Parts: sequence; structure tokens; C-alpha cells
Amino acid sequence: MFTTVRGQLRETLDEITEAGLHKPERIISTPQNAHVRVGAADVLNFCANNYLGLADNPEVVAAAQQALERWGFGMASVRFICGTQEVHKELESRLSDFLGMEDTVLYSSCFDANGGVFETLLDAQDAVISDALNHASIIDGIRLSKAKRLRYANRDMAELEARLKEAGDARRRLIVTDGVFSMDGYVAPLREICDLADRYDAMVMVDDSHAVGFVGPTGRGTPELHGVTDRVDIITGTLGKALGGASGGYVAARKEICDLLRQRSRPYLFSNSLAPVIAAASLRILDLLETSNSARDQLRDNTARFRSRMSEAGFDILPGDHPIVPVMIGDAAEAGAMAERLLELGIYVIGFSYPVVPHGQARIRVQLSAAHSTADVDRAVDAFIAARRS
Repeated sequence: MFTTVRGQLRETLDEITEAGLHKPERIISTPQNAHVRVGAADVLNFCANNYLGLADNPEVVAAAQQALERWGFGMASVRFICGTQEVHKELESRLSDFLGMEDTVLYSSCFDANGGVFETLLDAQDAVISDALNHASIIDGIRLSKAKRLRYANRDMAELEARLKEAGDARRRLIVTDGVFSMDGYVAPLREICDLADRYDAMVMVDDSHAVGFVGPTGRGTPELHGVTDRVDIITGTLGKALGGASGGYVAARKEICDLLRQRSRPYLFSNSLAPVIAAASLRILDLLETSNSARDQLRDNTARFRSRMSEAGFDILPGDHPIVPVMIGDAAEAGAMAERLLELGIYVIGFSYPVVPHGQARIRVQLSAAHSTADVDRAVDAFIAARRS
């Protein structure tokens, strides 16, 4: 049987390659940082989600090493059997306090967190209204539920209101949005979303993976940025980006929501507990975030400098002030080729094209980090200029 299937799969793989959509995995032989080694070359990394530069922070590494001695390597169990340690409960409590929510449930990833919410809370009597550019994990999570599915154009409040009216006869209505849209760096208009939710008796859910740790006055994310923390019902997020970059996710929400997730959320019930070493290191990361703004300030300065210099150089970048900076190229093949030229110049970035972004909107997504120096940022801009000329 597989002889036939092998040929079919090979045809699909060849089509992906011919369309310029093949995604190679580059091997890094150093710890994650602003400076990494890829193959034989030392390059500047401008494509990691390591926003605060904590992926190899010495204090975080030390906390992880101590946790290995104290808590061991893994739990070999799910939470409700024998997979809950004190460190898991402590991290859930600290995340709840940090995010201003009533309770938090840890998951092995934010993908699992988003996959576990909708099926648990919604059924055929309910409706979920989702932003068109929401992350794939939200889309897949919604598919698992039997709820009526409605979609509104990215950040289009008039269309969101129309969808809410369509869902007027639903038992429950849930609006779900990314806090920051990962391909564009755009921030969701949460105040307006919450106003509509109040008007139409809907709940609000925000995936804040690209915000928690550095967006908002104290890094509490987009609800803090917009002053609506008390009006958001569910926040999902990751420990795999700004909060150390390892793995793990969470749902922070109203207490009753978290209580039900612990009883019925399948990714929570049937997946091994988060490794205790990650939980312990994440506690140290929260300590760092709550005692210093230096990394957030450096990230903000790096982002402003890169955006300003790229605009002055004539590049088409999407507007905003988020450290995700899409450099618009248009053609998919050219985006890939430019990323290769930049790698040759010592700048590690990735070109994105369809189906990750719409046809004709291929781009190189640059991601700034607090680990970058001013010289690093200037070197990246100079490399873009050189790559455009070559």
C-alpha cells in the first residue's frame, strides 16, 4: 500500500518545493540568543520569539538547574492522577496574580490550551465569533467544538457587531481574538471588543502569546495596555515566547471556567504535566519581570530604532510599535531569496508566504529582542539595504 502512497506524498512535496514554499529546518549549534551559530556561520538572530532575551538568561538557567535537583525531570503522569506538584500550583497562582485573573490552568503548550477551551465551554447551542487572522491553534480549537462558527474581518468592529447580531439566539456567545497578530504585529482593539461584548452579552477570550511579558506598562499584555483586564474573561498564552522561550501554555480565566477545564478539557486531562523544571524556571522569570523594566525598555528602544531606520531606507513595513516588524516583499520566491541573501550577510530571518499569509503579501518577519544591541539593530538594517541592492 505505501508504495502508492509514497508516490502521492512525493508529488505533494515536489509541488511545495516548486512553489517556493518548502520550509527547511536550519540547525543551530548554540543556545538561543541574539547571536547564534547556524551551520558554520555566526549570525544575528532576528526571527526568534525571544522578546526579552530570557531564553539563556543565567538566572533562569540557574533556577532550572536547581529545579532539576529539587523536582526531578518529568512527572510521567497527567495532572489529575499524580502529575501535580507544589511547583505547578505555585506557578498557576503567580500567573493568575500577574495577569489579574481569578485562576490559571497550565497546559503543555498554548496550542493545547486553545485546543481545550472551546469544546469544553461551547456546544451546538452556542456561538463563537473569531477574528479572521486568529492563530491556527484557535481555528483548530474552534473546529473541535459543535458551536456555530462566525468570523469577522481583522479588527473590523462593524463586522464583529454584525456577527454578534447573527448570534443573538445563541445560549452563549464567545468573541475570540489574538492580542497581537503574529504575521502583522497589529494589536487587537480590545476596548472596542469589550464594549461590544457588554452590549451583546458575550464573553471575551484573548490569545496573548505575543504580548505577555512586554506589552503594557508592566508587561501584563494587551488587556493591561487597553485597560480592560477586568473585562476579559479568558486569556490564553505561552511560556515559549517572552517568558523564557521553553514550552508550556496556560488558560487564565474566571474561576468557574478554570474549574470546568480541569474536569473536562481533553488536552489537560490526557497530556502529561508540564515539566517541573519549566514551571520552576518560569517562576524565576516572573520574579525578573516584576522587579525590573530594563529588558522591556531595551526591547522598546530596539524596536523603535529598527522601524525608524527601515522606514528611512524606503522599505515597506507594516505600521505599529510591536517588535514584530513585517518587511513586505510581495512575491513569495523573492521573499525566500532575500532571506537567503540576508543569511549570507549574517542576518537570520525567515520569509513567509502563502498559505501562512495571503497570496501576494509575502514578507520577511523581523522580530526584535532585548538581547540585541544597538549595533546589532544597525547591522540588520544595513544588511537589508545590501540585500536589496544585490
